[in-house]
Amino acid sequence: MLLLDTDVMIDLIRNYPPAIAWLDEIRAQGEKVSLPGFVVMELIQGCRNAEEIKRVEKDVRNYVTRWPSRATCKRSLTAYTKYHQSHGLGIIDSLIGQIAVDQRLPFCTFNKKHFEAIFKITTIQPYKRRSS
Repeated sequence: MLLLDTDVMIDLIRNYPPAIAWLDEIRAQGEKVSLPGFVVMELIQGCRNAEEIKRVEKDVRNYVTRWPSRATCKRSLTAYTKYHQSHGLGIIDSLIGQIAVDQRLPFCTFNKKHFEAIFKITTIQPYKRRSS
């Protein structure tokens, strides 16, 4: 089971060919993928209208949504308190990262820097992106 970050989901929603090929390949190998509930919320936050919200809701139906436990929230608060100022750790990234750690799931993201303060997180850059 893998956990996907918002940036990976945006590539999938936009049908970015390397993202689609990667997802097809890992699913063919029997790998399952899931989303933190906060990623779903971030995707909806980025929508400009009701039509885009419906599209996101349709796209995320194919994924298991994972939420933090009370203990995960407490560990997230500890990490956030310790690393917010020194590393710029954000509230939502703290929660998302701690879900990955506590549920022992590799976390697929291109924003590794956002999560480097989360102790014991395993991040993966799942496919190659075009250079900007």
